[in-house]
Order: sequence, then structure tokens, then C-alpha cells
Amino acid sequence: MNLKKSFSKHCEDNQYELNLSQIEIIDDLRDYHKNNFNRSFLKRLFQKKNSKLGYYLVGEVGVGKTMILNFFFDKIEEKKIRLHFNEFMIKFHEFIFQNKEKENGVELFVKNLNKKTEIIYFDEFQVTNIVDAMILGKLFKRIFEEKIKVIFSSNININDLYKDGLQRDQFKPFIKILENNCYEKKLSITDDYRLSNNLENKRFLFPANESSNFIFNKFFRKITKDKNKTLKILEIKGRELIIENFYDGVAKFKFDELCNRNLGSEDYIMISKICNFIFIENLPQFGDENSNQQQRFITLIDIVYEKKIPLMITSEVDLNSLKSSKSIAEPFKRTISRLHELTSVSYD
Repeated sequence: MNLKKSFSKHCEDNQYELNLSQIEIIDDLRDYHKNNFNRSFLKRLFQKKNSKLGYYLVGEVGVGKTMILNFFFDKIEEKKIRLHFNEFMIKFHEFIFQNKEKENGVELFVKNLNKKTEIIYFDEFQVTNIVDAMILGKLFKRIFEEKIKVIFSSNININDLYKDGLQRDQFKPFIKILENNCYEKKLSITDDYRLSNNLENKRFLFPANESSNFIFNKFFRKITKDKNKTLKILEIKGRELIIENFYDGVAKFKFDELCNRNLGSEDYIMISKICNFIFIENLPQFGDENSNQQQRFITLIDIVYEKKIPLMITSEVDLNSLKSSKSIAEPFKRTISRLHELTSVSYD
């Protein structure tokens, strides 16, 4: 692959600014691919003995990590899978449950995974679930032993993953596995491209008052015109999730319906599968007192962003004035950046 030449054309075609930091990452990815996917006997014989199977790209929100790794992932021809990490772990837990009578479920899962793919891509990787944190060391040890390649983007350094999380000592073996098996590279650019692209946030309305509610409901009526309203009932592991305002792929929720009750990534993934536009009313200001609701909102927006679903939101405050619980302030920076994109008039 002439990755650098293709990337330059990709940036030119899409009117992206090209800079030295990105070119350095592209060169790294070219070498990573060359060292891990050589097919001929002679190339395998002379490839680097200490070549690592993982590539972990870290950087601040909006520097272009996802754009670069999406470009690389689209270019490679090997068997590949791109998954939201929550979705991957749901598949893992479902596999373990379905094979609970068998010993060594992790081994079986990874063997099955190895039949399907040579490389996995996790975008905006982070860990927030204690159950996942406790199993990841064993799981990824087997993934790398099976020579499955993994690429990650994240705005959190490997050593800072699950920082201040419950029982973090049980998570440290996973950190060590990533450090031993991944090239950790940093992409540094001064601007958040999602904010500097002259995007007008016409669909993020504040404050949540009579005026903004009028605009919100007027647009909702416009986009649902000639659509049939149905009571949508989703079955999720034996329980029901009811969506009262559903119009052929368009759904309207109050924030509390989505984030102030016991919902999680499985629920949000199911919602994202049936929606092509989502309206959210009454987004609150966040702080330590509602950190659980904020964490659910972060998970929701990650999944909605992965599925490229546009949003319209009414909020107590301007998007750039949203605060955060101290414990999840870093992941929330990514949420703010993604909301700028998901609510922009050009994102449809």
C-alpha cells in the first residue's frame, strides 16, 4: 500500500487540512501493517521479531484519530471487524452465557473470533464497567496469543485507563498486556476539527424554554410528517423497553427516559438499530450529583455516534457550557465534541 499518497489524496478530496503529525501516524501505520501482514515466506522470515500486534492511537478530542484509523481500516484488505467496545463485550458475555456448560469459555470465544477476523478496530476505547475490567486481562492475553491484531483510538493513555475505577488492581494486568503488545502513539494537533469546520449547531437548543420547545416540536412534526406513530416495544434479554414516541425510525425521548433509569449499552445499541433520527428533551447540567446519568449519556452518545444518527436536543445550557462530574470529565470532552457534530446542520 502506498498509504501516504492515498492519504494525501483522501485529505485533498475531503478538504481536510494535512499536517506533519498525521503523516507521521500514517507512516507508523504503514510499518505496522507491513510487519504484521506479510504473506510471503521470505518476508515473514525477515520481518521484525518483536513486532507488536496492537496499535493504540491516543490524542485529545477532535484531533483526527478516528479519521486516520477509519482511512487505514478501509484500505486494508485482510479479514476485519470494527465494533464499538460495548458491543464487543456484549457479544462476549452472550457467548459465555450460551456456552456456560463448557469449560474455558474465553478460549472458545477467542478461537471463534480468530476464524472471523485477522484484525479488530475499537474506536474511542475506554473502560467503565467493573465486570469488563475484571475479565479484560485474560481475554486480551488470549486474543494476542492467537495473533489477532487490534487497533484502538482513545483520548486516554493506556496507563490511565479505568483510572480511579473500582478494584483497579484487578485491571492492572490488562494495562500491562496492552503496554507489552501495543505500539502506543500520540497524535497532537491544536484544533478540534469538529469545532473548526464552521458547523452551525442549529439542532442544539438552549435554554429549554417555551421558545426552544416550539422550535424543537415544529421540527419534530416536520420530520415525522406522513409517518405513522407506533408504540415500539424492544425485547432485551427478557425485559421490555417501550418507546412511546416512535415514527418509522424517528424517536423522541425525554432525557430522564434514556439516562435516569437503569439502562445501559445493550439498550442503547437496540435503540440505535431502529432509529435514523433521535430527539432528546431537557438535557440537564451535569455534576457529581448526577454522574450516573452523565455516564449513561456518554455511553448513549458513543453508540449514536458510531451509528451516525443525527440528533436534536433541548438543553438547560449552551453545549460549550455543559459541566461534568470530576470523575468522568475527560471522556465527557469527547461527548461534547461529538454532540457538536451530531447536532450540526451539515450532519444529516
